[in-house]
Formats: sequence, structure tokens, C-alpha cells
Amino acid sequence: ASVTARRIHVRRVAIAAGVYALFVLAIGLYPTPVDRPIDGTLSRVLQFLHRHGVPRVFDYAFVEFTANIAFFVPVGVFAALLLLPRRWWLAGVIGFAVSVGIETAQATLLPGRFASAQDVLANTTGAFLGATLVFLWRRYAGRSVSK
Repeated sequence: ASVTARRIHVRRVAIAAGVYALFVLAIGLYPTPVDRPIDGTLSRVLQFLHRHGVPRVFDYAFVEFTANIAFFVPVGVFAALLLLPRRWWLAGVIGFAVSVGIETAQATLLPGRFASAQDVLANTTGAFLGATLVFLWRRYAGRSVSK
């Protein structure tokens, strides 16, 4: 790829990353829990599923933890795409730092929110997962094309 094409690609990824970062900050720094409007509905759905054989391990905490992982996968993807390939793992560190910043703000500035070490763990896991996907794509996508 030409230098110009590479710059355009990086610029597009940076713009998309910036938009997603604003979304993450809006959700993370919203004054009340963003799942509050669906809390009752989600509880009813989970109760229905439990009555129909879904194991109780799939509870509200599981859904919240899994959602936090999924929410931060794009953070890891975008960060890894903007980093040098050999520094892909820093995307997970960036995800950790962003998560700690959000949780600290929730604990100190947002009385309607609940800071949680478990959220930091889930968010960091998501960021590392996203970064790992980029690493694997960069490492193996070219091999299948060239064969």
C-alpha cells in the first residue's frame, strides 16, 4: 500500500476510534446506570430463561460482566490498529487505563454510579481480546491470502 493510502487508512481508523471513545465516555460517565431502563425487563427475561432450563449461572451479574467485555472489545481493536504491530498488547493496557479512569470518575464524581473492580477486569479483558483479534488477523490473514 502506498504511503498516502496508509495515511488515509490510519486517519479513518483514528476517526472511528475517536467516535467510539466518545461513546464509551458517554456511557461510562452517564450520571445513572445505563441499564436502569431495562433492568426490570432483563430480570424478567432471565427469570423466564431460568424457568425453562437455562442454568442460574447466567444471571444479571453474568450478563453485565459479559456486556462489559463486549463493550471494550472495540477499544482494543481500535487501539491495536493505531499502534505499531509489535506493540499490539499496549491496547489492553490502554483499555485498563481507560477503565480505571472511568471507574475512578464514577466513584468520586457520580453518586448515582457504582465503581467496580469487576468492571475494570471485564473492560480490560475486552480490550485485550480486541487487541488479540487484531494481532491474530495481522499475523495470519496474510498467510491464507498468499497460499
